[in-house]
Amino acid sequence: MIALPKGRLADQTLQLFAAAGLSLPAANKDRKLILASSRGDIRYVMSKPADVPTYVEYGAADLGICGLDTLRESRRHVYEPLLLPFGYCRLCLAAPVNRPDTPLRYASQPRVATKYPNLTADFFRARGVNAEIIALNGSVELGPLVGLADLIVDLVETGSTLQANGLVETRTIMQIQAVLIANRAAYHLKRTAVESVIGRLRSHLAQGQ
Repeated sequence: MIALPKGRLADQTLQLFAAAGLSLPAANKDRKLILASSRGDIRYVMSKPADVPTYVEYGAADLGICGLDTLRESRRHVYEPLLLPFGYCRLCLAAPVNRPDTPLRYASQPRVATKYPNLTADFFRARGVNAEIIALNGSVELGPLVGLADLIVDLVETGSTLQANGLVETRTIMQIQAVLIANRAAYHLKRTAVESVIGRLRSHLAQGQ
């Protein structure tokens, strides 16, 4: 069983799987959430991206694909056998362009809006900054615009959304890309099947280098 994140990451994953010779799920006209591959040798779980590490850690899926941001934020205990060559972006701290002070030196507690409360808290704690973390699920760029937050932490690909909302990157917290993750028990108990998938992907990626 392989957990796939719905959306663009799933499309890129399936393109990679096809190129590596893995069988893909059949057409999903009924919008099923568990799909058998065309050869019947793999089952795919279509999941929200944030849930993939949970499915894999608890053994509901043997393997999964997610972004490093999702994995680190979730703090799930899984193996990470392979980084994948897509899903590139960065997790950044951003501030209003007209803010006069640097974002890591405050006389008072800064408020930071983010979809990544764990990673954000870790970042500020490591620098001795007592930040108030405000968890949001939508467009965190709104935080400074409506006076909810002083700063934001969010994924950045081109920076155009930040620029359009009067924000500028001030720190890169981590570089992001897609990663293949594996359930720890399945990696040993189902080693032949799991290594078959990993091996095909690794071999294909090595050929492209």
